[in-house]
Amino acid sequence: MSAKIDYKKHDKALYLPKGEPVILDVPAMPFVAIEGEGDPNRPAFAQETEALYALSYAVKMSYKGSDAPEGYYDYTVYPLEGIWSLVDLTRPASDKSNLKYTLMIRQPDFLTEEGFRYFVGKTAAKKPNPLLDRLKFVTMEDGPSCQMMHVGSYDDETASFERMEAFCEEAGCRRASKLHREIYISDPRRTAPEKLRTVLRFAVAK
Repeated sequence: MSAKIDYKKHDKALYLPKGEPVILDVPAMPFVAIEGEGDPNRPAFAQETEALYALSYAVKMSYKGSDAPEGYYDYTVYPLEGIWSLVDLTRPASDKSNLKYTLMIRQPDFLTEEGFRYFVGKTAAKKPNPLLDRLKFVTMEDGPSCQMMHVGSYDDETASFERMEAFCEEAGCRRASKLHREIYISDPRRTAPEKLRTVLRFAVAK
């Protein structure tokens, strides 16, 4: 087996940016994703996250059996990510019941649509989760983007977004959409809110 691919080393620019805004071009990548709405503190959100991780670890651990995909290489499972928007754009972002999102975990390049369907079935047989049927295998390309590492509570992200937007204005570009991506580097179950590390990213245009 080839050397292990660790996103913290091989994709450091994407996953471990500094605490200052930067502009970068984010390439196309494969993801397993699930869509949802509402407050992320409700039980359904946890179940959606569990479905993503169950599938992702089934792919990761497949080398221990006879069903590893062609081209398999060892890697670190990627962190949870989310693209966030609002159901009703006239209501404030602080109203968590109005949130609309797509949760996802990046997958290794060797995973195909056929392989994804196979591992959904295998995961459902071992770890039943009614939300596995809602998972999708997608390719996403963020393209030209602004991002930075936010350190602190999720509720305090507004200040970081304001810094990013001001940076874009000085750089001669602008935020292209109200959508934004969050990449959860820290585990909120084990990390104090003031120490949480979250990559914030949004698309930019000239």
